[in-house]
Amino acid sequence: MPRRLIYLLLLAILALVLASTTAQPHGGGVDRYGCRPDDKQGGHRCPQGLLAALQQDPAKSADPPAMAGEFSGKVVRVIEGDTFEVMHKGLAERVRLNGIDCPERGQAYGRRAKQFTSQRVFGKQVTVKTHGLDQGRRTMGEVILPGGMSLNRELVKAGLAWWNRKSAPHDETLKRLEEEARKEKRGLWADPTPVPPWCYRNRQEGCP
Repeated sequence: MPRRLIYLLLLAILALVLASTTAQPHGGGVDRYGCRPDDKQGGHRCPQGLLAALQQDPAKSADPPAMAGEFSGKVVRVIEGDTFEVMHKGLAERVRLNGIDCPERGQAYGRRAKQFTSQRVFGKQVTVKTHGLDQGRRTMGEVILPGGMSLNRELVKAGLAWWNRKSAPHDETLKRLEEEARKEKRGLWADPTPVPPWCYRNRQEGCP
């Protein structure tokens, strides 16, 4: 065999040996997620979108969807027609009816509004659908009576509360119930010039 051919053969064998010793093992190739080791940049190469899903915070992804605030409890005290206390987590939580405003104590129909509310909720189990807190840190909410009726709506329907446009500007049901009570002259609407409670509490622009 010519010397040159032998020399080339030896170089080929040496090249194969060097290639086999410098190659990095794959550690089993594709893993159970379909990812392969990345020899150049380190880490793994995974199918598009999979790596981000694997890196996502597992605690965050396991969280259930947020539920609307709601709790049930026994009414232990009635303060005014639109304000009372409901037992919640062992404490009496003060609840203010959202979207309405009853006459104040000392104001015409204030006592009737309180009596109306007391008859329907005192000592009974109600459900409060919360709407956050007001400036006095009271829980704002819609209160559902044992029979399934909304106390907020029942007070407006009876003419014992105003629809509060500030806290529920888009509540078409409260708007309609107030219009009907005005037309039928129910409750406080029997008075030709009833004074809104926000005017009774403090003089405001547009108040009589």
